[in-house]
Amino acid sequence: MAFFETSSRHLLAAEAAAGVQHHVALSVVGMERMQQSGYFRAKQVQEDLIRASGVPYTIVRATQFMEFIEVIAAISTEGTTVRLCPAGIQPIASDDVAEAMVDAAIGAPLNGILEIAGPQQFSLSELVQRFLTKKKDPRQVMADRHARYYGAELAEHTLVPEDNAYLGKIDFETWYASQPIKA
Repeated sequence: MAFFETSSRHLLAAEAAAGVQHHVALSVVGMERMQQSGYFRAKQVQEDLIRASGVPYTIVRATQFMEFIEVIAAISTEGTTVRLCPAGIQPIASDDVAEAMVDAAIGAPLNGILEIAGPQQFSLSELVQRFLTKKKDPRQVMADRHARYYGAELAEHTLVPEDNAYLGKIDFETWYASQPIKA
């Protein structure tokens, strides 16, 4: 919380003093629905400061990056079992995030939110099991409706964007095939 609040205040004050015409920030789809998590409460504070700053802005809320699937598996592992909620998720490749951020930065400020997501929707537990199977990782995923995601319980659509979201082009299979092989 201290990081997001302090850094945002300093950055926004410097932008106002310099006459910046467009602040672009990366945030998280569904973060307003996961306020049990300290991280997502801090992202809410960051967004609130941006809105109140007077600097024209665009907040880009992205779904979970595909590059974090392995981390999600790691933090959800107990022994050889990965406990994850079967809630919906629509992961996005970081290359698609970068493209959307560039488009937002060179476009006019929305003074609002742009949601971005990958082109496919999965259940979180299914996505991680698919990833582990491709890696030949022997861990098994157990779908558990009460398993926490970064400290928050998930509803079915917490991690899924609204209907008017920008959708990236890179699907899971294409993304996975592009990943370097790890020994």
